[in-house]
Amino acid sequence: MTAEITRLADADAAGGLIADTFHTDEITRWLIPRMDDRLPMQRRFFTMWAGHALEHGDVYGIHESGELAGVAVWFAAPFPEIPGEQEAIASFAGENAGRYRLLGELMDKLHPHEPHHYLAFIALKRGRTGRGLGSLLLEEHHRRCDAEGIAAYLEASSQASRRLYLRHGYADMPELVRLPDGPVMYPMWREPRSSAQPG
Repeated sequence: MTAEITRLADADAAGGLIADTFHTDEITRWLIPRMDDRLPMQRRFFTMWAGHALEHGDVYGIHESGELAGVAVWFAAPFPEIPGEQEAIASFAGENAGRYRLLGELMDKLHPHEPHHYLAFIALKRGRTGRGLGSLLLEEHHRRCDAEGIAAYLEASSQASRRLYLRHGYADMPELVRLPDGPVMYPMWREPRSSAQPG
């Protein structure tokens, strides 16, 4: 497998890939009950966040044969809020805006306050999973975390992704993000590693 990781400058490409990956997952189904609304709304949401990361974080793309195959969006916490985020969400999410707001509040409540790097989103294009691309994306930024001696934090949105993060040195936090009558998310923390430690 030949894969190349670069910094992305295209919020639309990053947000579109993330939305294409996640518009059928449990979190999105809870956020947006009507199936036909899920992809367009999530494209707006993820593109907004990718654009914010271009100014205040890091957006990585992994390419295979010249094609964008995956994206990771990181922030160094604390980072500024998106100006007018709730108004923007209301403009495209309509009656679902309250669910977006509640999800954000529940995540914020458990988000650690100590300095860390935050993996907001990581996604692989459909058909590209199981080939190590997600691990390569993680390791790209973990090297920076380890060099700077700083921890990393994320919320795994499924048991499958949680297992991947466990393999990369993350540990479960004490509390879960529990959505009312919906799925759970798994907050996870990774301490920085020395050069003698793997992954």
